[in-house]
Amino acid sequence: MSGFLANADLSANAIEQARRRATGYLDLTSSNPTHHGLLFPADVLRAAAERYWSARRYDPDPRGNLEARQAVAAYYAQRRPALRLSPDQVFLTASTSEAYGLLFTLLAGPGDNLLAPNVTYPLFEHLAAAHHVELRPYRLDEARGWQIDEASLLRAADARTRAVLLVSPHNPTGMVVQSPLAALGRLGLPLICDEVFAEFPYRVPSVPPVAALHPDLPIFTLNGISKMFALPDLKLGWIALNAPAAERYAARLEILNDLYLGANALAQAMLPALFAQGVDFVAAMRARIRASLAMALEMLAGCPALRVQPPDGGYYLFARMPGRDDEEALVLRLLEHGVLVHPGFFYGCDDGAHLMISCLVEPEVLKRGLGTIISTLA
Repeated sequence: MSGFLANADLSANAIEQARRRATGYLDLTSSNPTHHGLLFPADVLRAAAERYWSARRYDPDPRGNLEARQAVAAYYAQRRPALRLSPDQVFLTASTSEAYGLLFTLLAGPGDNLLAPNVTYPLFEHLAAAHHVELRPYRLDEARGWQIDEASLLRAADARTRAVLLVSPHNPTGMVVQSPLAALGRLGLPLICDEVFAEFPYRVPSVPPVAALHPDLPIFTLNGISKMFALPDLKLGWIALNAPAAERYAARLEILNDLYLGANALAQAMLPALFAQGVDFVAAMRARIRASLAMALEMLAGCPALRVQPPDGGYYLFARMPGRDDEEALVLRLLEHGVLVHPGFFYGCDDGAHLMISCLVEPEVLKRGLGTIISTLA
């Protein structure tokens, strides 16, 4: 066997082993909306699918279905601030993960590196390894609401740096990039911006597209229907290229996307209906998440063992446990008491002990789980 998994340790860690043995626990790590009563209206899905089946014709386009790309461009035009795109600046993919893989291939080669936040979802690590690309971390400053440490960003870059990975709202800290960053302008590198939680602001009134904040840099904006419309099972994402990115990279990205044509025709055909008729559902989901975050913050404010910052956006809480260094032991103890949370080291965080809690879960389950956490830590 060869490749990036050849020497990888695939054995389950102690927390995963305990989780497999446990039964009846409350899972406060889940990010799957279909497990928590957040189901996109079935009548809209049925009608959109029926229109496809009744006039079915497969005409693959390496950028994706034109009407679907027009719907994506219209979505960015109504963001604040607006991001003006033509449909030709949008590429449809099977998922955000596939989009990352395409961009890693487009921008970097073996031995090159990409800059990524030092606390982040572990997907980046595996994708970089699969493409034989190094990830060089830049720091997020917890004391400033997990904002990007621009000096750290500049220090991380070298002659083989090919792009910067940026997540806004960030997973799992909830940080939102709200204004231009001078360091990004100084680096002048392409940006890969993951905005899958953009429809869920919390502390900030809205999530600005990073491409609108930095119109002179080549920026690839990633999103999809998994988070926005609670449709992880339909598997559809996109890459939106601003003007500088389209001018430099669109022709080559078209060739790469044409190699796979991963986005299925049914989901592409349904996308305009999702945007047109899913507004009320997204608003209701946003309201429920905001209420759950507020409830969780109020409950945890009375727990001296945890220090929790309100996130700018998203639906996670990333709580610090001052004076502790036993994340794994504590997570195992909470699981024994019937609640599963994630430790900070799952996200590469090695600066103090942290717990990740998902406020996407059903509100009553969340309330019960938080009560167990508070009583256990007390």
